Amino acid sequence: MAKPIVAIVGRPNVGKSMLFNKLVGRRLSIVEDTPGVTRDRLYAATDWNGRAFTLVDTGGIEPSTDNEILSFMREQAKIAIESATVIIFLTDLRTGITAADQDVAAMLLRSKKPVVLAVNKADNTGAVNPDVYEFYNLGLGEPIPISALHGHGTGDLLDACVEHFPEETEETEDDDIIHVAVIGKPNVGKSSLVNQILGHERVIVSDVAGTTRDAVDSFFENETGKYCLIDTAGMRKKAKVDDRIEKFSVLRAQMAIERADVCFIMLDARDGVTEQDTKVAGLAHNAGCACIIVVNKWDLVEKDSKTMDRMREDIRRDLSYMPWAPVAFLSAKTGGRVSKLFPLVQYVANQRAMRITTGMLNTVLSDAVARVQPPTDKGKRLKLYYMTQISVKPPHFVIFCNNKELFHFSYQRYIENRIRETFGLEGTPIRITIREKGDKA
Repeated sequence: MAKPIVAIVGRPNVGKSMLFNKLVGRRLSIVEDTPGVTRDRLYAATDWNGRAFTLVDTGGIEPSTDNEILSFMREQAKIAIESATVIIFLTDLRTGITAADQDVAAMLLRSKKPVVLAVNKADNTGAVNPDVYEFYNLGLGEPIPISALHGHGTGDLLDACVEHFPEETEETEDDDIIHVAVIGKPNVGKSSLVNQILGHERVIVSDVAGTTRDAVDSFFENETGKYCLIDTAGMRKKAKVDDRIEKFSVLRAQMAIERADVCFIMLDARDGVTEQDTKVAGLAHNAGCACIIVVNKWDLVEKDSKTMDRMREDIRRDLSYMPWAPVAFLSAKTGGRVSKLFPLVQYVANQRAMRITTGMLNTVLSDAVARVQPPTDKGKRLKLYYMTQISVKPPHFVIFCNNKELFHFSYQRYIENRIRETFGLEGTPIRITIREKGDKA
């Protein structure tokens, strides 16, 4: 089930970025007392009372403006509103209701989305400031006074948001649909691959980079299972993304990755792995998606008996942080080898959902420690007590030890390799959290 999305919107300089940072618990968004500092949307995964969700910070909305930057910010905030499960409309107690607030409120009412009205800069504790009641006039229900600076009222705010989240359910009939995002730099053949799989021109294909603007969903079923293919816009280097519509396209592509189970990381066989390919692959890795590296346009490469092996070695070298991702060679144009993708999709999706018993994990941990002793520092030796799995999609393990400062990343990588050698977990990233004995699991 996709995580709910909570978008923070409002006019400029009401404290959206400060609230965003307070709710995610770290300084991700730039905070400055100048309208328009936040221009692009920022995303962060967080949770409240056991409900995980994605929080989105947006640029300030100026409903009526001729300023190009402010107009851009308004448009990207609209995209956040369209995508949101719940909207936090942030206002400013000190300024009261402004004309811009009323215009934003009207925009939110038209969206038909659940809106939680927050009145920021209510920094004093105790009795509610009577000025808060003015905000009932916006027609968005009960205003919740908060202080993004000090954190007052943020618990009530999040409680109100969670009330609008869809109920958590067990496996449903739609859970057997695997969402596959097709990602890569422009013009590597993403849309051609989707059309080849679907058997018709579902999306526009052109040699002009940037033809695809939106993330386009296409449902598809074959003998291996049910799928939702998500064709995304090509992701170029930020310095080269100067077209306003394309900036929105890249943001939508990033959101497509967030809701995907599996990503096809598409490469052009003639180019090999470029710097931009490594960044695109990193987005899928960080999002916890299962990944398949798809080398397209294989029909255009002059080959001998060793060409595929050499290409695979180059990919392993250039994408060294994801040696677990299988590599597939195909031609989206001719259809060559495309049919082999779907058994692979099913396989990596199952690996991403694998759950391993605590007993089996600790057998592997004991064996790994016996083979290679944990590191020491100034006479202190790292002791590993036990390991358990706390979640899937991707598999997330917690290892308890005596001192996490001694748990060097190289030894963590060694433990990860032992887990993979024993259980496979091919095609999926895994998460390992280190905790000291006594910490909560």
